[in-house]
Amino acid sequence: MRINPDEITRVLREKIESFENLPNLKEVGRVIQVGDGIARVYGLENVMSNELVKFQNKSMGIAINLEEDNVGVVILGEYKNIKEGDLVERTHKIVEVPVGDELVGRVIDPLGNPLDGGSPILAKKTRPIEKKAVGIIERQPVNTPLQTGLKSIDSMIPIGRGQRELILGDRQTGKTAIAVDTIINQKGKGVYCIYVAIGQKGAAVARTVEKFRQYGAMEYTTVVVASASDPAPMLYLAPYTGVAIAEELMFSGKDALVVYDDLSKHAVAYREMSLLLRRPPGREAYPGDIFYLHSRLLERAAKLSDDLGGGSMTAIPIVETQANDVSAYIPTNVISITDGQIYLEPGLFYSGFRPAVNVGLSVSRVGGAAQTKAMKKVAGNLRIELAQYRELEAFSQFSNELDPSTQAQITRGQRLMELLKQEQYSPMPLEEQVIVLFAAVNGYLDDLPVEYVKKFEDEFLSYMKKKHFDVLKTVEQTGDLDEKTAELLEVAIEDFKEKFKVV
Repeated sequence: MRINPDEITRVLREKIESFENLPNLKEVGRVIQVGDGIARVYGLENVMSNELVKFQNKSMGIAINLEEDNVGVVILGEYKNIKEGDLVERTHKIVEVPVGDELVGRVIDPLGNPLDGGSPILAKKTRPIEKKAVGIIERQPVNTPLQTGLKSIDSMIPIGRGQRELILGDRQTGKTAIAVDTIINQKGKGVYCIYVAIGQKGAAVARTVEKFRQYGAMEYTTVVVASASDPAPMLYLAPYTGVAIAEELMFSGKDALVVYDDLSKHAVAYREMSLLLRRPPGREAYPGDIFYLHSRLLERAAKLSDDLGGGSMTAIPIVETQANDVSAYIPTNVISITDGQIYLEPGLFYSGFRPAVNVGLSVSRVGGAAQTKAMKKVAGNLRIELAQYRELEAFSQFSNELDPSTQAQITRGQRLMELLKQEQYSPMPLEEQVIVLFAAVNGYLDDLPVEYVKKFEDEFLSYMKKKHFDVLKTVEQTGDLDEKTAELLEVAIEDFKEKFKVV
């Protein structure tokens, strides 16, 4: 049998040409142990930390523990039908979520899937959930106010765009109410809001979303939900999804506000995952990196420099305390990461003072720089008056006879406290806050019975809108309360007081 050299050449050429068409190789491993939402996988030698992996039943997981002989994977979603020996495939992707304008007005889960029954989200961009926070050079000082619409906060514990302000207090003291009011108050102010609900009941989240719809806040808000019935990995992911969505807005030169409600449940979910992954427990059984978990999340809030577009991301984390214990592990951690805290006290809440802000224990380490001149002029005296009132109130309980000056300070303090009460879902514009607080700190309410303060406030604001709208407009446009405006305001208050009837 003769071999034709031409034929050999042709065969060799064909082989060489088809050499590039390699089979589609995938790196796969096998499940060696599974249970409680955690899988141990053998064989994924090149897997990256925080990489998404795909199970045989189409469930996804995140490779979190990279150990010597296996990988600890937390399973996102259903894990009951994953069994020993199942194949696990690498995706070569770090966990990322959809971001962009397509998410505005939507309710989503931490992976970006819609939960509001609307159309699928076809976002053009995605963003990794973990990203290094911007450095000092890329930031600028916080200098623009973010109005909450709440008198007690905007006057004494102001929040600036790019700040991180913690809200903490026992359960059922109105923490979520402050965050919801702040989001409602951003209407027309060009601030995009992201509300992250972590470990809450589905019914409670549905009520909050309904309130957003009712007050027109869903037009600029995205709600990320990991409810109480979701597995721990989803609760762990939720705030990182929120921050990734906000970061995209910030780098587009926009202002974003993220509310994490709440980080104590987030810490508990992370502790559950860590203990199941056999990580060594530390204080209160939390893993050693629990501080880093929250610091790398909150540090991403910033006011960017003008070179980067001047966008901002303001973070409002919420932390629940047990029996007023501010010195517990998670509260102290988050207090030390943030630029101030708003402390809500059950005693004030149950006595009818709402929002139940304890002005003595609350602080804003940035706000003064991000406060309008008008509010600074009014609020400077307010804080001192209230501090003196609290001191004298405690003292007056042990004394029957008080000298006139002490009695006058207590009278003023009682009226200020009454004025700072505010109904939920009724945030107040800055200029209205300024004029009512001006009336109070300048003693115009001192001769009114305490129970008439609310009536005075409502009727005075109506009177100003009808008769002296120019004063409100000046304060709104200039952000200042100059001498001329203050004089006009004093005349208006005196005119109104003559007509105001205490019946």
